[in-house]
Amino acid sequence: MTRSVHFAYPGDLEAKTGGYGYDRQIISQLQKLGWQVNPVPLGDSFPFPSNETLRQAEETLGALAKDALVMIDGLAYGTFDRIASRLATKLNLVALVHHPLASEGNMPPQKQISLMKSERDALAYAKSVVVTSSATRQQLVSDYDVPLDRIVVAIPGTERGIRAKRNSEVPQILSVGSLIPRKGHDVLIGALAKIADLAWECKIIGSRTMDVVYDAALQQQIIDNQLTDRIILAGQVDDTRSELARADIFALASRYEGYGMVFAEALSHGLPIIACHAGSVPEVVPSDAGILVPADDPDAFADALRLVLKDKELSDQMAEAAYGHGKTLPEWADTAKLISAALIKAADERI
Repeated sequence: MTRSVHFAYPGDLEAKTGGYGYDRQIISQLQKLGWQVNPVPLGDSFPFPSNETLRQAEETLGALAKDALVMIDGLAYGTFDRIASRLATKLNLVALVHHPLASEGNMPPQKQISLMKSERDALAYAKSVVVTSSATRQQLVSDYDVPLDRIVVAIPGTERGIRAKRNSEVPQILSVGSLIPRKGHDVLIGALAKIADLAWECKIIGSRTMDVVYDAALQQQIIDNQLTDRIILAGQVDDTRSELARADIFALASRYEGYGMVFAEALSHGLPIIACHAGSVPEVVPSDAGILVPADDPDAFADALRLVLKDKELSDQMAEAAYGHGKTLPEWADTAKLISAALIKAADERI
């Protein structure tokens, strides 16, 4: 028996972000498991959709056959507070929560409160909620009133990476993440300015179009600290894995992560990691492979970078530990099997 699921998503499914990468992998892996997966685009502007976008999204989903199984990416689903209650009378809804929308940060408190209420209300109508980390599961239970037995943790898969050669003449620091405030690139640049006396070069990979104001601020920060010849804002690249294989250190100062797929990728390439104790990062980065410091603390981030840059023995030990942990990470097929089971349960049971 071939099972069928509609996968509803906002924006551009081909966008090079961790969330959309997860979506693409799940669609592909579910198909390999025998599922018929029907992509359903919901339009742009999420998580702050216009009334017209919401109307069209509800119309699109409402046109699906009665009792259809529908998995909806959380970037859209979290805004479906009133829509979800109506759709749930006809459809079997499954929410995919990469991280709660209100955790994105860089928004007025009232907007955060509004998003939190909207997502809490919408999640009440999901038969199953798939999350990408145990930290997010706990957050949904404690802050969003989602019953524990309705949540499935499906950690992102990680492809096995080529071990980084490291030991460059000038240490290469790599950071990967869209240029948005949550990724904390301003903290990283501030930290690098404090260790300008050491030899290093840094490449920051990630979309530069998601927040042009923040992008401009980062460019100015680099200029103000006279680091234009040492820090490159490279934008998106076609092959992040090759960049990881050429790096010596991975550094990302995220203020929050629902999982942080790129940290797992850095582990698989055997890179020592400098990051922040934020969201699910401690769940992904083992203590012997990375140094985690408080979020929004350029001084502490600089101290961690300085330590790894100056202590080769420590750096090598961290790299060895990272590569070892990378070998134990789940693959995408494992992730898809967990989601497949959640979908089957949602289709076959009532709540």
